[in-house]
Amino acid sequence: MRSQQGADAARPRRGGWLLALAILASAGGAYAWRNREHPAAPKPAARAPAPIPVTLARVEQGPLAVVLGGLGTVQAYNTVQVRSRVDGQIETIAFREGQVVKKGDLLAQIDPRPYQAALEQAKAKKAQDEANVKNARADLERYTKLGDYASRQQTDTQTATVNQLTAQIAGDQAAIDNATTQLSYATIKAPIDGVTGFRLIDVGNIVNAAQQTAIVTIAQVEPIAVVYTAPEEQLGEVMRALAAGTVPVEAWSTDGMTRLSEGRLDLVNNQVDTATGTVRLKASFANADHALWPGLSVSTKMRTGTIPDAVTVPDDAVQHGPKGLYAFVVDDRSRAHMQPITVGRSTDGRTQVTQGLSPGQTVVWRGQSRVQEGALVAEAKPAGSSHSTADAADNAALASSEAR
Repeated sequence: MRSQQGADAARPRRGGWLLALAILASAGGAYAWRNREHPAAPKPAARAPAPIPVTLARVEQGPLAVVLGGLGTVQAYNTVQVRSRVDGQIETIAFREGQVVKKGDLLAQIDPRPYQAALEQAKAKKAQDEANVKNARADLERYTKLGDYASRQQTDTQTATVNQLTAQIAGDQAAIDNATTQLSYATIKAPIDGVTGFRLIDVGNIVNAAQQTAIVTIAQVEPIAVVYTAPEEQLGEVMRALAAGTVPVEAWSTDGMTRLSEGRLDLVNNQVDTATGTVRLKASFANADHALWPGLSVSTKMRTGTIPDAVTVPDDAVQHGPKGLYAFVVDDRSRAHMQPITVGRSTDGRTQVTQGLSPGQTVVWRGQSRVQEGALVAEAKPAGSSHSTADAADNAALASSEAR
């Protein structure tokens, strides 16, 4: 009885297993049929890395100017504060603020009447003394003709009178000259060529010779000067260049983007500033176009000589690393390699390389941020270039050959 019940219970369990196996077999068959109808796509082959686009440059050899840079300030070649040399009321202002004036141009007119009257008075005094001396000489001549009839005392006295009146005439002439000078001071003229500044006194004001307020300030801007500094270590080089001849100096904007004017070095100061370790220099510029203006801050470039056979690269080709300066040199397989270098002068965007590079080598100029030792590089082409497609194909072929 019990065995019959166990057999009856086992039959349902075996049926469940058989059903599960049938379902699995059906699913496997469906998967196999699906894979046969839609085979898996083959995996693509690994591609070689594309060359890094960079800008390349050649290592060149040739003359390199030795240029010393500095910072300076433009100064007027001459500056004059125009003041009155006599007392009086200003009747006329004959200039405009900011006007370019020439030496001798009328600037202002002070009331001349008192000085004109003093001049006329001095002339009248001279005329009076000239009449007196004429009469005294006539008397002296008569005394002389009388001979023994005139006493010696009368003749000597009359001679002294003539001499005294003659001396008075000389004094009268000096008074006339002084009155003429004072009268000329009433007409104020420009003492130099230059540009006028703000007018500091208006018409109708009383001025005097003792006051400190100027009528106007005139600054000479043709020529004009630039005062700048150089380190004391460069003093010997500057002095040798100045002794050899003219030392050209260029004035540039402070951002170094615009050349303003070109002149020459005129003066090396007679002492070094011990506080800063620099020496002051002064250069002059013709400044016909008024590109330089008093008070303007400029950067200077002073050419002190030339290196005849300098090996140079663009400034941006020189890189700074933990072990010093280096440049990426590109070999004949377009691979970039780090090359330690030693540099010297830098002028007009090119740096002298004293050790590490040879003329004719190719270096990476721009785009070094992605370049590493041994990286494959290629010359970057401008967008839209007609050769861009061909270059891309060449780069791809080169990459494939390198991968193989």
